[in-house]
Amino acid sequence: MQKDWHPYDRKKCKKMRHVLYKRFNKLTEKNRWYLNRYTGMSEELKKAYELKEAYCKWFDWAKTANDIAEVKKRLEAYYRKVEEANIPTFLKAIQTFKNWQVEILNSFSFGYSNGFLEGINNKSKVLKRNTYGFRSFKHFKAKILLNDLYKEIGVHLG
Repeated sequence: MQKDWHPYDRKKCKKMRHVLYKRFNKLTEKNRWYLNRYTGMSEELKKAYELKEAYCKWFDWAKTANDIAEVKKRLEAYYRKVEEANIPTFLKAIQTFKNWQVEILNSFSFGYSNGFLEGINNKSKVLKRNTYGFRSFKHFKAKILLNDLYKEIGVHLG
């Protein structure tokens, strides 16, 4: 006789994570069956999935909205949903949202991002870790500049 789902079954945990992370409208019929099965096992998991979907719906709408006051109003309505659900991880997440709310709302108002600069900083930090032990700053600087210069051809210089 085959045992039912065990929490340490890696394959099933991976499947469960995949189903829970994916947007509902992107799930196949088979994945929806799994979703119903998993959320049927835990009321808290069901609430968490519904909150995740509500956030995704708000975020998709906010990206196209022009009225920042309405974006803020709907975000605060989302906060209330999370508080009603009373799931500790979500409560902690919305506290972070509240702490950074001005910046979050500004990201919808202005089309600017520091992603490009963050990418350059990340590459430099990785390079710095990989070149630990270089004795000369000039060699390190040359490696950074050469890495940027030859990034299109994918050559890793020494």
